Amino acid sequence: MSATATRPVVAGVDASAVSFAAIRWAAMEAAHRDTTLRLLHACVFEAVPPRAHDESELLLEHVHRALRRGAEIAREAAPGIQVETQVRLGLAVDLLLAESADAGLVVLGSHGLGGLRGALIGSVALRVAAGAACPVVVVRGHSRPGGPVVVGLDPTGAGEHALRFGLEEAAARRAPVLVVHAFHGDDEAAEQRNLETHVESWARKYPALEITAQAVRDRTPSRALLHAATDARLIVVGTRGRGPVAGGVLGSTGNALLAHATCPVAVVH
Repeated sequence: MSATATRPVVAGVDASAVSFAAIRWAAMEAAHRDTTLRLLHACVFEAVPPRAHDESELLLEHVHRALRRGAEIAREAAPGIQVETQVRLGLAVDLLLAESADAGLVVLGSHGLGGLRGALIGSVALRVAAGAACPVVVVRGHSRPGGPVVVGLDPTGAGEHALRFGLEEAAARRAPVLVVHAFHGDDEAAEQRNLETHVESWARKYPALEITAQAVRDRTPSRALLHAATDARLIVVGTRGRGPVAGGVLGSTGNALLAHATCPVAVVH
């Protein structure tokens, strides 16, 4: 495991079903890493007249109720794990980005945390995935226990961290790995050979893993990954850096995966 594996897994919490699904995933991840699960609920309280204090107290009780339920769900999903709960004042994006500096992983639902409930992917998830200092998993759809970990490999080198993360996740779960490289050239055989050669060097470090490499002729990498991940338990994709603007950092591939994947998506910087 990497040096960040023993750092806490941080999960953003609200009272939504999407948030509770993310907590289940985060709890099992914390158990695999043998580390603490930290549940974080962000609150924004504006100055209120005295007569509104009762409403503020009701809101705070709602927050603590959501955290208690989240902790129950976590312990049901992964009995024996250590769970911390925190209520922090501030915007969810700002707090989660700050937490990512010392976390091993940040886990979010695909929407909620103040975002538009009907959206395919919330702004909080996009901004945290783009700017976090550690890997981020956005939980959406269903993680299929028997499925592979699918890793998108960028030949420029931006995907190396993603490949390492994907292999470690697969090793912890004894899951097969499918490494996908999308290309738009003419020599498919050469692309496949080059990909296999590259992956082979990693396979020697993880001899117990079943690793398959697949070069796919497709000008749209997200389409190739989504097609390959129809039965996946996790999709892993790398980025070229961090920054406050999701569209400029994740790019079209990351944005499309976060919006349309039917399983959890890990974004690795």
